[in-house]
Parts: sequence; structure tokens; C-alpha cells
Amino acid sequence: MNRLKPSQGGKMNKSSNLYKDIVTGLFFATGMFSFLSGQFVLSTLFFGAASLFSNIEVAKPVRF
Repeated sequence: MNRLKPSQGGKMNKSSNLYKDIVTGLFFATGMFSFLSGQFVLSTLFFGAASLFSNIEVAKPVRF
């Protein structure tokens, strides 16, 4: 679980989440288009990729 620190004020960092949101949206939109055109195997792969990418936490470098 990733909990926000009180010093963060409960706000998410928009610049770091923008790339993740764009890629997740593209995977989802492509999956919908593939599903509607009858390519069920391809749409399953794109929906799975969107699900995985939206739940993966990107590793950040450690600062000393």
C-alpha cells in the first residue's frame, strides 16, 4: 500500500502521473477498438496491459 505523507497534503504529483495516464488511456482505447472490430485476442492483451500498467509503481532513484 502506498500512503501519502501528511506533508504532501493528499495531492498526487501530476507531472509524474501524466505519462502513466496517457499510456493507460491509449491501451484502453486500443483495446476497445480491437474488441469492437472483432479482434478478441488482441483486445484482451491491450486490456491486460492497461490493467497492469495502471497498477505498477514506477521505481524512483534513491537520494541520500
